[in-house]
Amino acid sequence: MAAKTLETLNTPAVLVDLDIVHRNIDRFQAYADAHGLKVRPHIKTHKLPAIAEMQLKAGAVGITCQKVSEAEAMIEGSPQIRDVLITYNILGAEKLEHLAALARKVTLSVVADNEVVIDGLSSTFASQPAPLSVLVECNTGADRCGVATPEAATALAQRIAKAPGLVFGGLMTYPPVNGAAAVETFMSRAKALIEAAGIAVPVITSGGTPSMMHAADAPVTTEYRPGTYVYNDRSLVARGVCSWDDCALTVLATVVSVPAANRAIIDAGSKTLTSDLLGLSGYGHVLGRDDIAIDQLSEEHGRLVTEGPINLKVGDKLRIVPNHACVVTNMVDAVTVLEKGEISGVWPVAARGRIV
Repeated sequence: MAAKTLETLNTPAVLVDLDIVHRNIDRFQAYADAHGLKVRPHIKTHKLPAIAEMQLKAGAVGITCQKVSEAEAMIEGSPQIRDVLITYNILGAEKLEHLAALARKVTLSVVADNEVVIDGLSSTFASQPAPLSVLVECNTGADRCGVATPEAATALAQRIAKAPGLVFGGLMTYPPVNGAAAVETFMSRAKALIEAAGIAVPVITSGGTPSMMHAADAPVTTEYRPGTYVYNDRSLVARGVCSWDDCALTVLATVVSVPAANRAIIDAGSKTLTSDLLGLSGYGHVLGRDDIAIDQLSEEHGRLVTEGPINLKVGDKLRIVPNHACVVTNMVDAVTVLEKGEISGVWPVAARGRIV
C-alpha cells in the first residue's frame, strides 16, 4: 500500500506538526529558564506520552494532569514520566484507590480546596507507605475552584500538615488572563501567613497559556503550568499570543458539497471541531482563506460561507485551526503526526476516554 499523503488521507483528520510543537515547547522553556521558573506543562492539551517526553527533555520538571486516569495513561505510556501533579479535587473510593496505586509508582502531588477532600485523602494515605503531598488550591480571580482568601489557605495548610498520611506541598492557582498582580498579592500574603504558622511553602504553582510570557510578573511563583501553548489555537491567535504559524494542531477536512456560489460544506462538524466558541464568532479558521467563516456545525458537517464566491469544489481539502485545541484532542482516538511537512506516523491519544 502506498504511503499516505495529506491529499490521500482519510478525513476528517487531526494533524499535529511536530516541528511547530518543538518550537512552542522551546520558546516557553527558554523564557522560564531565564526567569528561574520551573515548568510543569499540563498534558490535557495533547494527552500524548511522546510529547510529554519532549517537554521533559526540554527542561520540564514533571507534568500536570487533570484526572487520575490521565496520570495513569501517561505513566503507563512513558518510563520518563515520574513526577505528576493532579490539579483537581479528588473524591470517591475508586479514584482514591487508583491514586494510592499511582503514588507507589511516581512522585505524586494533588490539590484540595476543602476539608472534605483533605479528609478523604488522609483516610486513604494514612495506611500507605509514604505520605501524599497536597497543595492548597487558591482562587486568584478566575472564580473556579480555590479558597477565597489567604487566611483560608492558611487554615487548610494547617489541616493538611496535621492530617495522617499527608504533607503540605504548597499553593496552586489558575488565575484569569493577565492575573499576575493578583497572584502576587494573594500568594505572598498566604505564604507569609503559612510560614508564620511554622509550615514551609515549598511550591507556588500558577498556570495558563494566554499569560505565560508574563509569568515572571508574579515573582512569588516558583512553577508554571502552561497547557495549550504546545499546540496553540484560534483563541490564542485572537488574543495576540501567537500567530497561525505557531498553531501545531489543525483539522484536515474535505469539501463534500458546494450547494451555492458562496457556501460549501465540509466533513468536519461538532464531533471534530467542537462547538466551543471561547468568545469568538465561528468555529475555526481556514488556513489561507481569511474570507471564509465556519458559521454553523452539525455533528458531522461544517458550513463555510463567504460574502463573495467561495471558489471551492467538491473534493478540495482544507486545513482548519480550531477554536480550542484541547477539546479536539479529546474527541479522536489518534492524531496524524507531521515532520517537515510530511506524514511521519499516527499516534494513539493515550489519555482520552477514561473515566476515573
